[in-house]
Amino acid sequence: MARYTGPACRVCRRHGEKLMLKGARCFTPKCSVVQRHNPPGEHGSVVRRKVSEYSLQLKEKQKARHIYGVLERQFRRHLAEAERLPGLSGENLLRILEMRQDNVVYRLGFAESRRQARQLVQHGHITINGRVTDIPSCHVKEGDVIAWKEGSRKTVPYQMAAQEIEGKLIPSWLSLDSGNLSGQVLSAPSRSDIETAIDERLIVAFYSR
Repeated sequence: MARYTGPACRVCRRHGEKLMLKGARCFTPKCSVVQRHNPPGEHGSVVRRKVSEYSLQLKEKQKARHIYGVLERQFRRHLAEAERLPGLSGENLLRILEMRQDNVVYRLGFAESRRQARQLVQHGHITINGRVTDIPSCHVKEGDVIAWKEGSRKTVPYQMAAQEIEGKLIPSWLSLDSGNLSGQVLSAPSRSDIETAIDERLIVAFYSR
C-alpha cells in the first residue's frame, strides 16, 4: 500500500480524534476535528451499529500507522522486531516507533509534524553523530546526537524551528540544547514516556488473529 498523501485532517476526522498530523494547526480553532463532529461521509442522523472487536483492532492499527507515517510492510517489520525483544510486544512496538529518526526529530521540536520531520530527514538536513542520515526509519540509539547539518542552518525550516523551540515540550528520554538546536537520546522511552493515545494491545491482538 502506498503512503497516504491526501488531506491530513480527513484522517483525524475519520478516527474522531486529533492525531497531531498538522502540528500547530491542531491546537487552533481551524482544526477540522473541532469544526466538524461527524466523520467524512456521515451527515445528518447516523445509525449507530455495534462495533466488532476486529473493527476496533483494525482502527487502532490504522491510527498508529497514520500517526507515525509508517507503511504496512514497515509496520509488520517493526512488530516482528518487537516480538523478538524481551518484554511486552506492544510496548516494544511503541518504543521502536518512537525511536525512528523522523519521530525523534519531531519530538525534539525541529519540525511541526512527523510529516515535516520525515521531509527534513529525506532532504538531508539532519545528522546523527555528525553524519547525514536521510532514512526516516533509521533507529537512533542511546547516546546518539541528532542535529541540523551545518549547511542547513540558513534554511527557512531551521530559522522557524529556532524561533519556536523555546515553547516546545521535550520528552524526558531526550535532551535538547536549544542554543545549538541539537538533541541527544538519553535512554529508550518507557511506556509512561509515550503519551500517544494508542492501545497497543489491540494492535498485537489484530496481528495475532
